[in-house]
Amino acid sequence: MIHILHTADWHLGQSFFGYERDEEHEAFLTWLIHLISEKEVDALLVSGDIFDVANPSAASQRRFFRFLKEANRRNPHLQIILTAGNHDSAARLEAPVPLLEELNTHIVGIVPKDKTKQVDFASLLLPIWNRELKREAWCMAVPFLRQGDYPQAEENASEEVDTYLSGVRRMYSRLYEYAVSRKENGEAILAMGHLHASGAELSDDDRSERTIMGGLESLPASAFPEGIAYVALGHIHKAQCIAGKEHIRYSGSPLPMSFSETNYRHQVVLISIDDGKLHDIKTIPVPLWAELKRVPSKPLPPDEVLQALHGLPEAEDGSDKSRWPYVEVQVLLHEPAPAFRHKVEEALQHKAVRLTSILPSYPQAEQDKAEKQPLTFEGLQKLNPLDMLKRSYENKYHTEISEDLETLFTDVMREAYENRSN
Repeated sequence: MIHILHTADWHLGQSFFGYERDEEHEAFLTWLIHLISEKEVDALLVSGDIFDVANPSAASQRRFFRFLKEANRRNPHLQIILTAGNHDSAARLEAPVPLLEELNTHIVGIVPKDKTKQVDFASLLLPIWNRELKREAWCMAVPFLRQGDYPQAEENASEEVDTYLSGVRRMYSRLYEYAVSRKENGEAILAMGHLHASGAELSDDDRSERTIMGGLESLPASAFPEGIAYVALGHIHKAQCIAGKEHIRYSGSPLPMSFSETNYRHQVVLISIDDGKLHDIKTIPVPLWAELKRVPSKPLPPDEVLQALHGLPEAEDGSDKSRWPYVEVQVLLHEPAPAFRHKVEEALQHKAVRLTSILPSYPQAEQDKAEKQPLTFEGLQKLNPLDMLKRSYENKYHTEISEDLETLFTDVMREAYENRSN
């Protein structure tokens, strides 16, 4: 039996609303090394987006390489397989491969092809060994696929259009056929992927998580052959199974990426393989380094919001600022309040929190309850500037424009017209 740990979407080097997350990433990687030792993990699979950007900082790269070195030092038997995500530079990620192989670490960033431009499946299929150096499984290490990375369609293929989706399907189908030809009895086949699976649940306001190609790349669970024992996915930051299949899942990101994850525990996935089959799946929560808070828990009027902020804990001398909670302020407004941010910053000046954003909400006006018909091009041309301002203001703030603002706008329009006439 072998134990395999699945994680993804580390996004090393990422900042959160302008705050660096170095200490959070360091804490996660330290914890991960301890977990590998504690659970006697044989192989670590990291399914893409190791870094947050294609050109990561020197500090982020040092943190990554220190992790690989320390993980190997503490667990000499450990195999590490990493694939590139859409945030990674595939070529940069693969650059140190000749050195990292000495640490039993394999990185697949670029899909290799031979002189005839056919995919080199042998380079994408990696063996996984147990501690007695007996081969227990094969891993289909597929990175994020860009246009043209996948195998070409046959000349007489029945597919009418050779789309990205059909190409990705071919990649997994043909690589699986190759894996079957290599495997022996009692050996399992695993798969990795960095993609958007059909039906995957995205976080509400995660700016770094998005459909990669306008949703055209969404891959159904049926694209993975039934003989695959486990599919380790990356790209979606919320841990979940796909299409109700326990063996096809996203591990999720180890750090929270948005305030929609305030009450959500991030995790890694530990699986066991025995005699060529999936034996067990366990999810292990990742310790939270810095809490996310919405204050108040629902939008309230400005005075009540400021009162709630004043009740937050005071900052103590010498406290670790990297562990201060990130705070999103929610306020209920009836009209724009430009001075409110300054009041919030004053209220939080000596508090042990980090302000990320102020999220305003506006009460729904009665006239907005009925559905409005969208304006036609002709109807838009008939609107005068004041009517356009009123509609835009009501759509954004869900309330009527004030008389003072309407008068100010009219005065500005009149002055602009007079200057133009002169």
